[in-house]
Amino acid sequence: MPAVPTTTSGSLPRTAALIEANGARTLADDGFTLQSTPEFDALTAAAVADVVERQREAGITLVGDGEFGKAMSNAVDYGAWWSYSFQRVAGLSLTEVNAFNEPAVESSPGDVRLTSFLNRRDRQLFPAVYAETVETGQTATAFPSTTGALAYRGQDAVASDIRNLKAALRPGEQGFLTAIAPGSAARVRNEFYATDEEHIFAWADALREEYKAIVDAGLIVQLDDPSLAENFDQITPEPSIADYQAFTKIRVDAINHAIAGLPKEQVRLHLCWGSWHGPHTTDVELKDILPVILQANVGSISFEAGNVRHEHEFGAWADAAVPDDLVLVPGVVSHATNVVEHPELVAQRIRRFTDIVGVDRVIASTDCGLGGRVHPDIAWAKLASLGEGARRA
Repeated sequence: MPAVPTTTSGSLPRTAALIEANGARTLADDGFTLQSTPEFDALTAAAVADVVERQREAGITLVGDGEFGKAMSNAVDYGAWWSYSFQRVAGLSLTEVNAFNEPAVESSPGDVRLTSFLNRRDRQLFPAVYAETVETGQTATAFPSTTGALAYRGQDAVASDIRNLKAALRPGEQGFLTAIAPGSAARVRNEFYATDEEHIFAWADALREEYKAIVDAGLIVQLDDPSLAENFDQITPEPSIADYQAFTKIRVDAINHAIAGLPKEQVRLHLCWGSWHGPHTTDVELKDILPVILQANVGSISFEAGNVRHEHEFGAWADAAVPDDLVLVPGVVSHATNVVEHPELVAQRIRRFTDIVGVDRVIASTDCGLGGRVHPDIAWAKLASLGEGARRA
């Protein structure tokens, strides 16, 4: 029997040279758009070629660019998957109040709203842990707010991502690129649109151009949307499950709006509870959001299944109405621990899902991105264990 296919969730460790080069980039007059040079572009292209080859050597069969086109200027960075979008969408500007320092917001039954990032419920329970061990990273740019009509401006950047990855692929080899989903992108502060829903769908309209460019190039696009699960922790007080499902459905509807007409087999949705190394005691349970998530018109879903807070929830997939053509992409090695999973444990985790949907509908992956979360040496050891575990499964 052939080995179960393998992939990653996107972000992989950047080289020291690439991190240094990103840190040396100058900013445009808006204060957050990073400028590029031909030398930087050449460095990025070479780094993508190298990271693709390293994935092959580790046993990864569906490779990505490591998100190297998304700037990371610090060895610890939990936000590059999001902050890259600021470089590619017009209608944003720096404001004194932003998503990280805005006032706390209280929700009520039937009126669910996100509070500030600093007012997350898990953070309120463990303030010392967050201050001392979680909030240690640094993003490459400041976080802007939406202050005008959103429009896509990242044509050159996504073309570069596509060109770099396709140049690194072998004939007949498939690859994927990540792109932020509308609901996650719309968590920047909104100072322009009348409602949160209007803001989310404006992001959907803007980002559709990026999704389409990736798919039209013959690649798979992975829509990164941790907000689908992660938002639950950012609502105070804790909402009812019915209210949260209604809140989340707007974000799934926005995904479907943005990908309408795109071949679903080339669209993968990534779901997680956030990549930061926190306690996660206030996370929503998978079973409570899965019925809404499964309404996304995608060909595959990537999700955390090796995270010790959620590993036990694999049975939710057996209980759910999973479409017959949906491919499951469970994370079977974790971004949240330095412990390198034994290949036999990886194989056991994989078999949990092949037992549910069959071996032809499972691609083994990482829980979330490894770049900026664990030491590079740990990350590559985890990928080697992933490759070996898939062979044993």
